[in-house]
Amino acid sequence: MSKMGIGLQMYTVREAANSDMEGTLRQIAEMGYEGVEFAGYAGVPADRMRELLDELKLTAIGSHVNLDNLINDLHGEIAYLKTIGAAYAIIPYVGEEVRESTATWEALFERMRSIGQTMKENGLTLCYHNHAFEFDLKIDGEYVFDAMYTKIGADLLQVEIDLGWVQYAGEDPLAYIAKYAGRLPLLHLKDFREGPKDQPIDTVELGEGDLSLLPIIEAAGKAKVEWIIVEQDRCTNPPLESVRTSREWLKANYK
Repeated sequence: MSKMGIGLQMYTVREAANSDMEGTLRQIAEMGYEGVEFAGYAGVPADRMRELLDELKLTAIGSHVNLDNLINDLHGEIAYLKTIGAAYAIIPYVGEEVRESTATWEALFERMRSIGQTMKENGLTLCYHNHAFEFDLKIDGEYVFDAMYTKIGADLLQVEIDLGWVQYAGEDPLAYIAKYAGRLPLLHLKDFREGPKDQPIDTVELGEGDLSLLPIIEAAGKAKVEWIIVEQDRCTNPPLESVRTSREWLKANYK
């Protein structure tokens, strides 16, 4: 079982990163994170970002790229990713207009094939990051989450599972890790406390919530996951404090 890298999704510390990307990255590196997954670049030019990452010995895992940007500025996004040495472009979210029907999802799948092909031609890999809504609708008897990967080839689309949302949707995280073994390079490790379904998900630091994290980490290693990526949608504590707490939990529990 190969050692997985430990990364941070920068969306968790978005306010700090937007006001001081360089200082925030320095703190993330000092905490012991090995890589970062971006969610915007706070205006930092790609060449400068590459210099900074090299200095801090941080790997650019990839970036969550808004679907509109992938449609309207695909080659610009690719150029930035290639400059910083990232391997993955991840669709992080789709709006309600995409989620209306099977037809709108199918139209997205067609567009994703095209984007994935261009990514492949440029030595990059397209991934998709789930929430819970991909488990609300079925296409040809499969949840949208699964239909997406059935209908788009593995050479054009890889999996980034957010396990907090999988469990929130009522599905088994371990079963989903096993199902996509070999096609699952990126895994978002997110903990949350179950609350009323009409309330926003209460994401918490690793080890503070309801997910069985140690079996999940073990299963991820067996599934050849490359990167465990810490993410917290909303932090009750200061976000930089929260990601430090999660990193310390991983140091204690994943050697």
